[in-house]
Amino acid sequence: MIDQSVLAEDVASKIPYEFRDFFLVKPLDPVKVKKEFSTPVAKGEPKADENGIEAQDFDEVKTEVKEVNSDYRRGIVLKQPVWYPTDEMKENEIIKTGDVVLFRDTAGAFFDLVKDSKLIRLYDIVAVER
Repeated sequence: MIDQSVLAEDVASKIPYEFRDFFLVKPLDPVKVKKEFSTPVAKGEPKADENGIEAQDFDEVKTEVKEVNSDYRRGIVLKQPVWYPTDEMKENEIIKTGDVVLFRDTAGAFFDLVKDSKLIRLYDIVAVER
């Protein structure tokens, strides 16, 4: 991954908004992960019991691996909240414009005034790629 800070700073300079509580983030393409899915395999045909209820036996489980979108998403920080960073923060704790952050895909809200962007709170950011 190349350094995105120069491009992000250029984009940020053209956004006329200052955000109070949110980071403005440009989500990147979804991250793909491999997950195992287990499904029961039916044994025989359904049979009715003495009460007339049809039941079927499932003795085996079929497991398959599928590639799906992760629950987390990467994104590039375009703007920081106006109060951020605080004086108590160390240099390595500060999230800067151009940093790639990791957040839950369902976190935040889409911000339609800037194309393909989301508003993410600090506590929704899980990690920063360094």
